[in-house]
Amino acid sequence: MPKSPLRKKEKPYIPESVAHAAPVPTESPKWLAPVMVGAFIAGLIWIVIFYVSATAYPIPNIGAWNMVVGFGFIALGFSLATQWR
Repeated sequence: MPKSPLRKKEKPYIPESVAHAAPVPTESPKWLAPVMVGAFIAGLIWIVIFYVSATAYPIPNIGAWNMVVGFGFIALGFSLATQWR
């Protein structure tokens, strides 16, 4: 049986902007981990103080919005955790 002829494969086209793109950093900035952990701890402490003080502290005049502030710190920690390498 005769051998079929081989075809030459064309090289895929890579745009210049992609070919010479800056490399992705392989390591997180040094400040990221401490700020992330600090945000988690600050949110946890904020919520614990809110419950222990019978909803009077950390900011007395905003009431239950103190929970939103505490969870805001925790959400900040989670958003920073997505950037950690």
